[in-house]
Amino acid sequence: MSGEDSTRLARALIEFREAEGISERELARRTWLSEATIRTFERGRGDLPTPTVARSFEELLGWAPGSIKTAPSEAMGCEASADSAMALE
Repeated sequence: MSGEDSTRLARALIEFREAEGISERELARRTWLSEATIRTFERGRGDLPTPTVARSFEELLGWAPGSIKTAPSEAMGCEASADSAMALE
């Protein structure tokens, strides 16, 4: 993800969390992602998210579908397995 894109997403996630008065743990619970994933993206260190992770963030933030660039599905192998593993962390 470009520096500008990752900064935009990081800011939006932090601002959402602060406005809601919730922890990273609660944000992870609401998005079915791991706390480590939330921390990574809040710090702007995430690579391109999978389409499923991007959709979770877009829905949470009220952004239009497709507004977060994603990793190509072919490069991710089995998307469902990667997302399921992150949700179980």
